[in-house]
Amino acid sequence: MIIGLPKEIKPQENRVGLVPAGVRALTEVGAHVLVETGAGTGSGISDADYRKVGGTVVGNAGEIWGKSNLIIKVKEPVADEFDLIREEQAIYTYLHLAVAPKLTELLLRKKVTSIGYETIQRPDGSLPLLKPMSEVAGKMSVQIGATYLQRDHGGKGVLLGSVPGVRRGRVAIIGAGVVGTNACKIAVGMGADVVVIDVDVDRLEYLDDIFGNRITTLKSNSLNIEESVVRTDLLVGAVLIAGAKAPTLVSRSMVSRMSPGSVIVDVAVDQGGCVETSKPTTHDQPTYLVDGVVHYCVSNMPGAVSHSSTFALTNATLSYAKKFAERGIETAVNDDPVLALGVNTYGGKVTHPAVAQALGIEYAPLSLVLKRQDNGGGSREKGPGSAARGQGRKTQSGRKVAST
Repeated sequence: MIIGLPKEIKPQENRVGLVPAGVRALTEVGAHVLVETGAGTGSGISDADYRKVGGTVVGNAGEIWGKSNLIIKVKEPVADEFDLIREEQAIYTYLHLAVAPKLTELLLRKKVTSIGYETIQRPDGSLPLLKPMSEVAGKMSVQIGATYLQRDHGGKGVLLGSVPGVRRGRVAIIGAGVVGTNACKIAVGMGADVVVIDVDVDRLEYLDDIFGNRITTLKSNSLNIEESVVRTDLLVGAVLIAGAKAPTLVSRSMVSRMSPGSVIVDVAVDQGGCVETSKPTTHDQPTYLVDGVVHYCVSNMPGAVSHSSTFALTNATLSYAKKFAERGIETAVNDDPVLALGVNTYGGKVTHPAVAQALGIEYAPLSLVLKRQDNGGGSREKGPGSAARGQGRKTQSGRKVAST
């Protein structure tokens, strides 16, 4: 198998799909890894570092995409990469197709096998490849929010931890999963007045056991959300359903009632955001104002701490990449139903139910698509990028929190 590691070209995306240890692990199981020159620079990894572990450094993205059976990335392909994607190639990355109709259309037309980090899901509902970036984004959300609360950054001039005799800054966190929990850790550590809202009472009980009277936990309903939003200084949106568009829980009218200079950090913006006024921004232009409220909606927050994020990401994604290299994608998917849930498109069909529902496209269960192709022409083991004989099952529904 030839595996390609292109340089990310999304604005200020400094992460890379594999660290040198990951490249070595893949070469040790027989893969040939092509690395675009400069791919690791933003994460503090040189071309020489990749060469030392058996990677082949090449000069341009066209060669990477043109020769590789499997592309390993961090973020979804952007418009400038669309023409580079080959027919029936395989791509392993964060996809977020529920809010990317043009990319989805391209993947279907070119019959790309696309495996989304964010939809690989264990039976307990956990998202192992999303977790490390969600941890990073959760911690960053409060750190960034505190900065934008400063008057010199357009905020109301509130210090989250405050000083004796002055009220503490208020933080409201909607979603108590991985992002929300990590945001809570930082907010509590900074001394803020913290409210955490979630639909899962068991999860709230867990956080109450951990943080005690340092936080207030509230059951998610429209009244509790509204009352918390309008009085908070910093709102962290951390709600997501695996593979699907994020539910809108904070309305424009709620935002308009927040005091001027308040800050919203919508971590769920990758999947559309959970605040009605959210729209994706970049690290180059991270914020905008709506009714005097500062919105920070960068869709690749962890890219700003690229060294930490890249190593954490490889720790999570490498085990599945090795399965692809050792067994081929078809056998790997067939052997592991958790990995099968990561297949978002295959053979020109949408094979993840939440993606299909979000985009209004017919859902084709992966197992049935593979069976039809086998019956029509035998096994598709012709190339490592295909995914024959895989087993699919519907993703578990539930509230997840994520950022990539």
